[in-house]
Amino acid sequence: MNENDILDKIKKYMELRNWSLYRLAKESEIPYTSLHSMFEKNTQPTLSTLRKLCDGLGINLCDFFSDDAKPDSLNCTEDESDLLASYRRLSSSDKKLILSITKRFSK
Repeated sequence: MNENDILDKIKKYMELRNWSLYRLAKESEIPYTSLHSMFEKNTQPTLSTLRKLCDGLGINLCDFFSDDAKPDSLNCTEDESDLLASYRRLSSSDKKLILSITKRFSK
């Protein structure tokens, strides 16, 4: 993956979710001005910034850098993407609780 691929991949994830840069900043808890500057100047995010971006997008770093995990292959509605992003930020015990609740509702 070259330097431009990182920003391009972030943009693809944003497009997939129909997110603006403002929404990405909000979900990632990164100042909008920092993200805007990064994209305008075509600079690469630091590792800590990339982690925050991945958290905001509901993916992990391994998925981000994996050739198998292509953003285009996801076929989720915006609500499903939001739900998945929220789920991935939960603790292990909270994830188990949410799974048990959703299994009860889906019966």
